[in-house]
Amino acid sequence: MSMMENMKMALSSLKAHKLRSILTMLGIIIGVGAVIIVVAIGQGGEAVLKSQITGPGNTVELYYQPSEEEIQANPSVLYDAAFTSEDIRILEAIPEVEQVVASSSEYSPIRYREQTGDSSVFGINQAYMDLNNLEMEKGQGFSESDFRSGRRAALISYSLQEKFFEGQNPLGEVIRIDNQPVEIIGVLAKPTGLFAFGSMDVYLPFNTWKMVFGKDDITQMTLQAISADHIQTVGEKATFQLNQLHNTEDSYMVINMEEMAEGIGQITRIMTIIIGSIAGISLFVGGIGVMNIMLVSVTERTREIGIRMALGATRNQVLTQFLIEAIILTLIGGIIGILLGWGVSSIVAFFAGWPSLISWQVVVGGIVFSMVIGIIFGLLPANKASKLDPIEALRYE
Repeated sequence: MSMMENMKMALSSLKAHKLRSILTMLGIIIGVGAVIIVVAIGQGGEAVLKSQITGPGNTVELYYQPSEEEIQANPSVLYDAAFTSEDIRILEAIPEVEQVVASSSEYSPIRYREQTGDSSVFGINQAYMDLNNLEMEKGQGFSESDFRSGRRAALISYSLQEKFFEGQNPLGEVIRIDNQPVEIIGVLAKPTGLFAFGSMDVYLPFNTWKMVFGKDDITQMTLQAISADHIQTVGEKATFQLNQLHNTEDSYMVINMEEMAEGIGQITRIMTIIIGSIAGISLFVGGIGVMNIMLVSVTERTREIGIRMALGATRNQVLTQFLIEAIILTLIGGIIGILLGWGVSSIVAFFAGWPSLISWQVVVGGIVFSMVIGIIFGLLPANKASKLDPIEALRYE
């Protein structure tokens, strides 16, 4: 009997017992679907997490940590500004640096007419706008002249607009930051994604921020390399020059955001594997269901098996027939489970605001695993069928 004939017989047998076949496949469908969902959501969440941490890419973040000797010699060093405007000029001169992203922040009271509140006020440079690609809900972003002149202009977050200007257009309105007036020229788009907390923030050109708060502090500095190959070089040159300029020993250091993201990604992958393995237990349960139904099928078709053997069918042919039937049963369930997992993970990803990453390896793995389940759990019933005595099988009622 050819393989094609075996497959046709297996399909006709499944069709003859539709409800039983569907219920048997249900365990495989749920198992494969659950694994696909867990892996897809896990990979999508990992991608979003890494992109949120690393930003646009090829970046290293500088930070200042004075040594114990420096603190003992001058305790006030803990309160000194981490970076200065001179540092920006020095770092921009490094050939491998694409741009220097600098920002300062201050938590300050905000007042609009009779309304008051507290907000994080950020002073940013042009590179900050370029790198972070701040999307606007309404109005416009800062121009180059705004950064040069220190125009008293502000961008406010979507959440701050909702608090102070519910139902009103905030463009052109004046708010007071630390009792200093600034004009709102734009509203940032509502944040989405994993870290969409909706904080009430205000952004000012750095020269404006200095005038409002009377400070020249730069609290955060990020360097963007011209390519991923130059990230390490940028970090080494930047820390060397800053430590030399400020006469410190290894107080200026870098955080490679890609390495940090990869470390966090490793944790999420481990968690995905653990949860996926737990979901995979349902595949084992589904396999047991396949074995039970196949054993029932062997019992029901004992006379049929006896007739086949009496007509010359070998034990190997009988074993192959029932094994193919079990494989087809689990394969169909696996394909349906993959489609189910794909659909559910896409819906979850849509509402969560992150991509549903289903790789071809996962799809192929789901199909192959379904077939393996069919082979493993179909082997016992198929072996039992092949060992039936033809005479005893013909006498079976």
